[in-house]
Amino acid sequence: MEIVINGENRPLEAVMTLQSLLRALALPEDRIAVELNREIVRRDLWEKTEIKDHDRLEIVHFVGGG
Repeated sequence: MEIVINGENRPLEAVMTLQSLLRALALPEDRIAVELNREIVRRDLWEKTEIKDHDRLEIVHFVGGG
């Protein structure tokens, strides 16, 4: 299985939830937004949203600063 994350092809061993994928990538869940196949996924749906073959994800990190 293969997915695309921020324009980069990535292999994926099995179908998993969006939340499982984010944890596997060690991303700070409280400071990111996720788009799956051109649609924003609400945080409360991450646990129920399955990532499938050929899905496209865009993950945006929020950064503080001045």
